[in-house]
Amino acid sequence: MHVPDGFINAPVSVAAGVAAGVAVAVSLRGARRELDERTAPLAGLVAAFIFAVQMLNFPVAAGTSGHLLGGALAAILVGPCTGVLCVSVVLLMQGILFADGGLTALGVNVSVMGVVTVVVAYAIFRGLLGILPPTRRSVTVAAFAGALLSVPAAAAAFTAIYAIGGTTDVAIGKVFTAMVGVHVLIGIGEAAITAATVGAVIAVRPDLVHGARGLTAPLKLRVGGELVDAPAAAPATPVAARSTKKVWATGLVTAFVLAGFVSSYASASPDGLEKVAADKGIDEKVEEHAAADSPLADYGVKNVDDARLSGGLAGVIGVGVTVAAGTGIFWAVRRRRTEELTATSVSAG
Repeated sequence: MHVPDGFINAPVSVAAGVAAGVAVAVSLRGARRELDERTAPLAGLVAAFIFAVQMLNFPVAAGTSGHLLGGALAAILVGPCTGVLCVSVVLLMQGILFADGGLTALGVNVSVMGVVTVVVAYAIFRGLLGILPPTRRSVTVAAFAGALLSVPAAAAAFTAIYAIGGTTDVAIGKVFTAMVGVHVLIGIGEAAITAATVGAVIAVRPDLVHGARGLTAPLKLRVGGELVDAPAAAPATPVAARSTKKVWATGLVTAFVLAGFVSSYASASPDGLEKVAADKGIDEKVEEHAAADSPLADYGVKNVDDARLSGGLAGVIGVGVTVAAGTGIFWAVRRRRTEELTATSVSAG
């Protein structure tokens, strides 16, 4: 759903940029409360994983594909404020390096793909957890529902922005119906990916899943066909002392494999927005991307003739750059919080 340059006029693009800037500023402040020494590097990993999975377009209808937006996944794994920042980092890397998503439309993309998806998904997620039993399965179910509904919500948000600042004269009702219709289908894929990823992490390290904090339900064992509480285990290593290196390394290798190898088997069909734009004529005034001459434009390495090798190398570079940028940003955010707490403690003393 990366909006290119030329879809939205300049005044509305600027307004969306201001709104996105405010959202990022608020998220930077909120992320200081969400991040700690363990989760700061994991937030960079989440950004890199979203980048990798976004390269895996999956078919959703005849001649149409979809890909992960990632807002729900990021919000549930590392928190809503940090989630907005994760998606924003991904969109910035894609726009600058890969000519994916217009630079003048960056504010629109951050608002739609980052802010809207995170807010909608996390609100639904927390709402469902408030009525479901406090179990790991409930977290996965709530993650599925939040992700599912966040995608058509983002499609509706784009349509609203287009209704205000679209550069072509197209009936908004038709655009809304087409956008929401196809993105409901894409939302199913988003939900499946989000639930599977959250479920995998929560199975091995529930303490690292922001949305799973506070789970108190005891472990159950099936004995004689009945579920009973498991006996209390010996004291384990304190959560704060448990290393995240294995999780980080496993996630990074997975991201590299997805972007460097699996991406070559992704659907080549246009995604939901591209398909609707072509069918409804809202792409008549699309502009060439300012980074069209980038050596990594269109997710390929310039002068590498083999398409699979070119795409794979571009994916690996993208994951590497995104994890480096994301980790650096989140460490800086966490360090700022630590410095503020230290200063407050010294003042109080």
